[in-house]
Amino acid sequence: MREIVFDTETTGLSFSGGDRMVEIGCVEMVNRVETGRTFHAYYHPDRDMPVEAFNVHGLSAQFLSDKPRFADAVEDLLEFVGDAPMVAHNAGFDFSFLNGELTKCGRQIIHMKRMIDTLQIARSRHPGAKHSLDALCSRFGIDRSHRVLHGALLDAQLLAQVYVELMGGRQIGLGLLSDTGPGASTPIVALAPRVVRPPRIFAVSEGDLAAHAAFMKGIKDPIWGAVASG
Repeated sequence: MREIVFDTETTGLSFSGGDRMVEIGCVEMVNRVETGRTFHAYYHPDRDMPVEAFNVHGLSAQFLSDKPRFADAVEDLLEFVGDAPMVAHNAGFDFSFLNGELTKCGRQIIHMKRMIDTLQIARSRHPGAKHSLDALCSRFGIDRSHRVLHGALLDAQLLAQVYVELMGGRQIGLGLLSDTGPGASTPIVALAPRVVRPPRIFAVSEGDLAAHAAFMKGIKDPIWGAVASG
């Protein structure tokens, strides 16, 4: 099963209120194991960068000034995403911006049935606990020491690890499958054929037996002697 874990950075909290998406990061997973394939892009927002947003992700209007507009680079993103389910933390927020940008440039939106929200999963798994990405990384022992500012690709990579833990941990990817015919699942771990070796026969020479007997006679007051006499 192919899934895309993703995160976005924006100029604010509301696409309908005039905010825009300025960064997206995606991590490909197959059977909930990262494949190593990622997608990362910055976008020119055609507006200023509010200081509140800059303080979160550190992306200035000057830095984004030479980046492509979303409409000019959308094909690369859609090709990477394909028709896979999409995983995000507080996914409704990220979907609102992604679909807002798609609508703005006349492209088909991504159906909400493809949305998987790790925030909802975390709330159901651990009610009453803290559910921010930082809190979940701490809960599962995921190193986030390099996360000084929010970054879409970095956060997606952290979320991919959190998602696996929320869904049961690394053992979920262990598949001991032997069926490789049409329509069969691809195994994550394949067992090598067992090699049966003939038993080895060790013969003890007469000299070894004599040496052992002499050694045993030299032991004073052996405990096995006391057991035998008792």
